Amino acid sequence: MLYHSTGPRKRKVRVLATLGPASNSAEMIEKLYRAGADAFRVNMSHGTQDDKVALIAEIRAVEKKVQRPITVLVDLQGPKLRVGTFAGGKVELQAGAAFQLDHDPTPGDATRVCLPHKEVFTALEPGTRLLLDDGKIVLRVAAKSDDAIDARVEVGGALSDRKGLNVPDVVVPMAAMTEKDRSDLAFALEQGVDWIALSFVQRPEDLDEARAMIGGRASLLAKIEKPAALERLEEIVAMADAVMVARGDLGVELPPEAVPPAQKRIVETARRMGRPVVVATQMLESMIVSPTPTRAEVSDVGTAIYDGADAVMLSAESAAGAWPVESVSMMDRIAISVEADPGHAARMHFTETRADPTTADALAEASAVIANTVSAKAIICFTFSGSTARRVSRERPSVPILVLTPKQETARQLGLLWGTHAVKTRDVASFEEMIDKAKRMALRHNLAKGGDRIIIIAGVPFGTAGSTNVLHVVRLTGDELRPKG
Repeated sequence: MLYHSTGPRKRKVRVLATLGPASNSAEMIEKLYRAGADAFRVNMSHGTQDDKVALIAEIRAVEKKVQRPITVLVDLQGPKLRVGTFAGGKVELQAGAAFQLDHDPTPGDATRVCLPHKEVFTALEPGTRLLLDDGKIVLRVAAKSDDAIDARVEVGGALSDRKGLNVPDVVVPMAAMTEKDRSDLAFALEQGVDWIALSFVQRPEDLDEARAMIGGRASLLAKIEKPAALERLEEIVAMADAVMVARGDLGVELPPEAVPPAQKRIVETARRMGRPVVVATQMLESMIVSPTPTRAEVSDVGTAIYDGADAVMLSAESAAGAWPVESVSMMDRIAISVEADPGHAARMHFTETRADPTTADALAEASAVIANTVSAKAIICFTFSGSTARRVSRERPSVPILVLTPKQETARQLGLLWGTHAVKTRDVASFEEMIDKAKRMALRHNLAKGGDRIIIIAGVPFGTAGSTNVLHVVRLTGDELRPKG
């Protein structure tokens, strides 16, 4: 297995790997990082908070060992709807049969089962579809009361304890966060994680509570996995720090043929609005059991990269599969190959990203243009909050983005941003110090050599968040790393 050094990746799209039973040791986390994982997803749907304390500590231990900021994303479970239990643990539902969902906690049978979510009862109307077990079983509501939903089985099959329920045709009046989510979010903030992913977002207001609880201590990612979210997509994207195309539940609640256009629309909207976007779920699904993916899966990953996604995600492939390191390595190799395609840049820039009428956005846009005009080798961003780096990344420049920040938290959060290589370093106090440091760091990280030009973008006065107002082009001599005197 060929592992990366801890220098800049050879590709600009990021790789987000989910951790689980197959990858929850420090040794395996280090292997995944060196194989190409830039960020790690900790899924709160499985295991306990005590488990996650150890897991996050292992990530931070690897971070210290490789001396690179590593991004940790905690994914909240969200209000997942589930049916109750059955007397025999499992029943067979026949097409055409009547089936009732009610509040009675008594174990169910082939005629009924408990649904402990009162909010669903108020939202449904006769004719509404109900999808059970990831859409394998389809019910149609015939009648309802406050205590029972009478349905007809349209597509039958085996149904076992606590299987999930999806209601694709209506907005269920549920809070986006459960008591478990609130506890898990408070826990994640105590652990100093970098991103919080909010599940089953339906409307922009769903982000309010999480945003208030986070209080600026982490970034907030909205998972788009409900058809209702597509109806208010721009508002949700505007409220979030990033979004995820969560194709698991989205693919259950939408017809399969509707998922590709939905994915394109979400990626395009996020790109246009300057928010990082992650494409997730079943990207290399066959690598859960096989050391190689299908050609269709490789093409799927490639499509997300051509569309300009900031990150591509592995789920069970790295969390529970037989080939976690190989899955990350494959994702890395696909990305390197796609980005080497001469047509990649044109396809990625198919989405027009107009700069906002601000000095910071104008300079970020100009940096990408100037890099091409003068054949610069890198864009060096000095940033405190990360906003400068986010603006430059949005432009998808043709050269690497070296981000220099005095804040470890900022360096970690940037691990989901396209094209960035973040380094925690002491802040600068003067224009001359900025130039000297930019030159040294470009050489040290092998982004440029003597005779090359680099572009520097920063804010003056230094150390002030959101003050980007300087763009400077310099040429390196190659002597910048030699001791002075």
